[in-house]
Amino acid sequence: MINFRIILSLFTLITLSSCDFKTTNKPAKTESDWVYLFNGKDFDDWTIKINHHDVNDNYANTFRVVDSTLQINYDGYSEFGRRFGHIYYNKPFSSYHLKFEYRFTDQWMDDAPQGTYRNSGVMIHSQDPNTMTKDQDWPLSVEYQILAEKTEGEPRTTANVCTPKTEVFFQDEMDPRHCVPSSSKTYKWNQWLSGEIIVYQDSILKHIVERDTVLQYTKPQISRGRLQPDDINYKNEGKLLKEGYIALQAEGQGIQFREIKIKTIN
Repeated sequence: MINFRIILSLFTLITLSSCDFKTTNKPAKTESDWVYLFNGKDFDDWTIKINHHDVNDNYANTFRVVDSTLQINYDGYSEFGRRFGHIYYNKPFSSYHLKFEYRFTDQWMDDAPQGTYRNSGVMIHSQDPNTMTKDQDWPLSVEYQILAEKTEGEPRTTANVCTPKTEVFFQDEMDPRHCVPSSSKTYKWNQWLSGEIIVYQDSILKHIVERDTVLQYTKPQISRGRLQPDDINYKNEGKLLKEGYIALQAEGQGIQFREIKIKTIN
């Protein structure tokens, strides 16, 4: 006589074992794969470099933590004086997915260049700030340029790519422009927005805003014509950039950053 209870028990055991096998073989990709670069409390893991100032001279408290945001603030300035600044995370990266949120403030130094109005950026593949000269305004890097609406009704894309002392290939050709516009829509200046950058060394780089991929380019490299002979990178002209530092920009326009996190890509 067939014992149906035994058969049912065996079937249940086999089913559960099969489910366990499938579960344990799923990729273990969770939120823990993301590492926060900014802890919301301080920037002890970051290095500051402001033009005309020594490394880690945070002139007039330009970079500060306010309400768990990393803020660029100019209330301690009487004039901008071309004090272009950047704050660098203290570790270089090569292939990764970077996420951050940003929002402009209503601060703008009116003696800063006109193009800096509602303009900031995130620098990638940047040179080490400790290799910069005291009066070097910009690091050799590739920039995720952040822009917001300047005049109501006029388009102004964000997540563009700019190339201080560098060049990139866009649509399979070396692009001679300093900044290559993205296909993004125009955003208001005072709303929180999400930005993302996906980097595969020097092969593919993608810019994303509000989960929309708006720009892709390749072969970031040291410029063939944007360096002076006394620049320390001059001898490396044409070298492909496979890694570098990540930095947030300060160029006369107030801005806040939060939720800055990274996931490395193997």
